[in-house]
Order: sequence, then structure tokens, then C-alpha cells
Amino acid sequence: MKKKLFSITQLKTLSADEINDKLKYENYSLLATLGAEKLRKEMVPVGKACNTAINYFFRTTGPKDDEKKHNQAARKKLVKVLSKITPGSYDGMPKDSQNGLVVGFNHPSLGEIARILMMKIDVMGDKPMYFPVNLPWYEALAPNFDRIKRLGIIITPIITPATWDKIGLEPDTELYALGEKIKREFRDIYTNLSNRAMKEGGVIFVAPSATRQTTVFKNKKVYEKKEDIIPTMSMLALKLYKDPEISCDFLPMAVLPPENYKRGLNFGKKYQLIPGELMTAKEIRKKYFKTKEPKRLEGFDWDFHQKIAKKLPKHFWY
Repeated sequence: MKKKLFSITQLKTLSADEINDKLKYENYSLLATLGAEKLRKEMVPVGKACNTAINYFFRTTGPKDDEKKHNQAARKKLVKVLSKITPGSYDGMPKDSQNGLVVGFNHPSLGEIARILMMKIDVMGDKPMYFPVNLPWYEALAPNFDRIKRLGIIITPIITPATWDKIGLEPDTELYALGEKIKREFRDIYTNLSNRAMKEGGVIFVAPSATRQTTVFKNKKVYEKKEDIIPTMSMLALKLYKDPEISCDFLPMAVLPPENYKRGLNFGKKYQLIPGELMTAKEIRKKYFKTKEPKRLEGFDWDFHQKIAKKLPKHFWY
């Protein structure tokens, strides 16, 4: 079915939540509207495969008259299947944390997403999971939003800097300004969801690089602190810790892909998800919050990346 395009009036008047609902339930495409139909089409095969798989797990499990048990059965079956087609090990991952947990991981391929999903369902059970999903991925998965939520996973759209550059809108145009507005509003929705997740003792998975990247640090100059690092983790910490009711921990997690891995899902090849040193809320506040309301957390992002890098062979560092 051909995707619907938003009108300029809709982009001006609809909230980000309303735009999101149209992506989920009314077959709209924001990417196509912004002139990035190629980006959308690249994710269509992956989206179809994921959606077919999710429907299969619900269709072939029961009892269907008890939603809670049906969801649990579908999750259990999903873990069993994923362990065979997208195998991974995740020894030492925390199970019973009462606090909310932010897990930041290096992102060398698409393959770790399936292994993270398997690990979360297997180890963390019913703990709610919130996953910021880059817009091309999100549009591919959005039609199955409700069933993905029943697996315990709440996805929310973001537009990463790399995707924004690929969309390539001309600055100083109306469409560019509207795209910038929606990008900011999607980020605000993610912030609000993150706060809720932490108050519910949930878990957020986020890739600090905000894009697929072979190494933990973008390059040697970033590692040597000669170039700025993307402040993904510190900005999230600043936003979360503004709320005194939130006491969440940050966990660096190293992804060790298999030998000769590709950028895709790498079916049948085993990944390792390796937890690093946990950074507790108390420790983060004490070490990085130098003033009552800091604008940035000096050193936090570099330290977080370094804790990931220490768990990996050096050629993955930078």
C-alpha cells in the first residue's frame, strides 16, 4: 500500500504525538514527506521481516483468552527462536535492579539490536523497555507498535544527526524549518518517556554514537580529547537527574560482534554483550554535577565510552 504524505498544513498544526499516531495507524510516512523516500525504502524489507516474525509469535502461542499469559508465551518463544537465529551471550547482565537503568552500547551493526532484545526479554522479564528508534527504522516498525509494546518494548521515533544529513533538506526553506521543529518535538517525547521509564524502574537502551559506527570512539582524536565527543549520555543524565524523584543508574555495555561481521543482522553468528562498570546515580551526581544546575557534565561522556572500550579488543576503541 502506497504511503500517504503529510501536507504542509498538517506539519504546521499537528503535534508530534499526532504525527506519530499517523505513522502507526494511518499509513503515513514522514520520511517520504521530507523527500527521503529512498531512506524509507531501504528499511522496508527489514520492517516486513520483523513484522512477520512478531505476528508469528503471537499467532502461534496461547492462551489467547488471557492477554498477560499470551504476552509471556510470545516473549518466551521469541527468546527461543532468537537464540538460534541471532545467538548472543550476556553473562553478568543485571537482573533485579530496583532503580531505572540506562544502558549505553557501542553500535557496530544492526545485529546487536536483536541480541539486546533477546537479552532484555530473557534477563529483565516484564521490566518495561524504552528504545529510541531512528526514523527509518521506526517507520518500518510503526504499524506493529502495539504488538511490539505487548512484548514489553516501547519504541519512540528520533531523527539522528546522520539521518537528518541524509534527508538533505535545503536550509532556509519552510520544509526544513518544519522538519527541525518535528525533530525537536520527537526529542522532547523521548525525554518524557525516559523520565517515565526511570520512575517505573524500566530500562532504556541507547547508542551514544547515534549511528552505526565500527569503533567506540569515532576516531583517535576524540579518544585523545582533541575533538569533541557527542554528548548523548551526559545530556540524557542532565535531563533525567533534573527530577529529584528519579534515581537511575547508567550501565556501559560493550558489544563484541563476531569475526567478519557485516553491518546487517549477521544471522547465525554469535555476539557478546558484556556489561561494564555500573555508574550509580549517587556516584554520577557526586563526580559530575559540579554546580546545582550544570549546563553540561564535563568528562561524563568520555568516561562512559572508555568503560565500554575497556571491555573490547583495542582495535574497537577508535
